[in-house]
Amino acid sequence: MGYLYKRWDTPRSTFGDFVVVGFLIVQCLDGVLTYLGVSIWGPDIEANPLISSAMALAGPIPGLAGAKLVAIGFGIILHLRRVHNIVALLTLVYLTVAILPWAALFLTR
Repeated sequence: MGYLYKRWDTPRSTFGDFVVVGFLIVQCLDGVLTYLGVSIWGPDIEANPLISSAMALAGPIPGLAGAKLVAIGFGIILHLRRVHNIVALLTLVYLTVAILPWAALFLTR
C-alpha cells in the first residue's frame, strides 16, 4: 500500500499536478455531457442513480453541479494527500464509464 500514499513532506509531483488537472477536466466534461444528454433526452437517460436522484431533488443544474463539486472536492483532497495513483485511476474510470458512453450516445443518435 506504500505506493498509493506519500508523506506530506515529499516534494511536489509533476505527475500529480497533471493527473489532478486531467481529473478536473474529465469531471467538467462529464458534467457538460450529462447536462446536454438530460436536456436532449430527458432525465431518464442518466444511468447513475445518485446523480439522477440529485437532479430530481434539486433540479438538473443544481443537482449536477452539486454532485460534480463533491467529486471534484474529493479528487482535490486525494491530490493534497498525494495519492496521485488513485486520482489517475479514477480519471481513467470516469473516461471509461462516463465520457465514452456519452460520446457513443451522442454519435449514434
